[in-house]
Amino acid sequence: MSHPRLAAALLAAALLAPLAACSPGTTGSTDTAGTTGATAAARATPGTEDRPVTVAVTPTGKQVPAGEPVRVTATGGTLTSVTVTDADGRTLPGKITADGRTWTSGRKAAPGAAYEVRTATRSADGTAGSSTAAFTTAPAGKVNKVDWRPGGATTVGIAQPISLVFDHPVRNRAEVEKQLKVTTSNGTDGSWGWLRDWSGRDRVDWRPRTYWKPGTKVTLDAELNGTDSGADGGWFVRDYRTAFTVGAGQIVKVDLDRHRLSLVRDGKTLRHIPVSGGTPGGDKRSWRGTAVLMAKEGTINMNSETVGLGNAYDKMVDHSMRLTWSGMYAHAAPWNAKFFGRSNQSSGCIGMSDADAAWFYAQVRPGDPFEITGKDTKGVVAPGNGFGAWNLSWAEWQEKSALR
Repeated sequence: MSHPRLAAALLAAALLAPLAACSPGTTGSTDTAGTTGATAAARATPGTEDRPVTVAVTPTGKQVPAGEPVRVTATGGTLTSVTVTDADGRTLPGKITADGRTWTSGRKAAPGAAYEVRTATRSADGTAGSSTAAFTTAPAGKVNKVDWRPGGATTVGIAQPISLVFDHPVRNRAEVEKQLKVTTSNGTDGSWGWLRDWSGRDRVDWRPRTYWKPGTKVTLDAELNGTDSGADGGWFVRDYRTAFTVGAGQIVKVDLDRHRLSLVRDGKTLRHIPVSGGTPGGDKRSWRGTAVLMAKEGTINMNSETVGLGNAYDKMVDHSMRLTWSGMYAHAAPWNAKFFGRSNQSSGCIGMSDADAAWFYAQVRPGDPFEITGKDTKGVVAPGNGFGAWNLSWAEWQEKSALR
């Protein structure tokens, strides 16, 4: 005999079973578990979640050639920092690319140096790591050195160029010029120009488009360490830096036809001085054009044989101010007193009385321009004969840059 309540319960269970199999709640639970497992597998393929970052450094080894940037690359992650230091503690600056995979130094490896490369990395799963590498470069077979003007912490005239003279030839002129950085306090426009110095050596000068503005502060950073001069020139193994300030707006005007020198400061004429220039008609004539006061040399011995004029003179000369490498000066010349303001009777220099020379010597400074005019002269001061770059037009000067 069946029990009525048990029969009802069994019937209800039979009717509810199919509905439970199609229940939305049960289906969602099963799919969620499956999706979670697939996503985890996609995020971390077995064996990659703890794979270390691989770092490669170029160059590598011992006695490798200098003159190339240092390059660091990361595989399996990114670079977070790179530091390249030589044995003296100097660092090679550089940048990491946007993707974090590569770092390249902005400077080249110098010859005869030992470098340590320290890197910090981050793997794909965020794990931090680090590594260290080292390499050395071969020493320079020949070293190229630089003589530069003006010296540091000086005040110069408005026509003073920055001038670098090299011990050995420079064939890689564009590469060298790229390393020469001029910074001014007022954005002065200027250009480098390559020329042959009076000594026969290679030289590069930087001059403004026009005379400097008084008060301009100027800095040169010649970041040459690690740069190859090219064939027969050797390597640069150091950097050079100089900084100077431009003084008053002072111009010396020399009129050889009127036998007069005038000192003009900030547009105002301070004094007219009677002078005697180079004797017309031969090798004793003066130069014309713009010459720049190179140095105040005081009392010096002047010997005509050193400038190809035979034994015309050999004497001590006071208040000597050098204008060219070829031997043109402004100076005291009391032996020519009767010619001052009347005629040109010197051996090429601009002579004046002792009193005028003493006053004038105290007023001028290296870098002041001497604007010389006259009908009977040897010609225009050449760019390499002192600082004659001002005798070229701005377009002509720009053409002398190796980067044009």
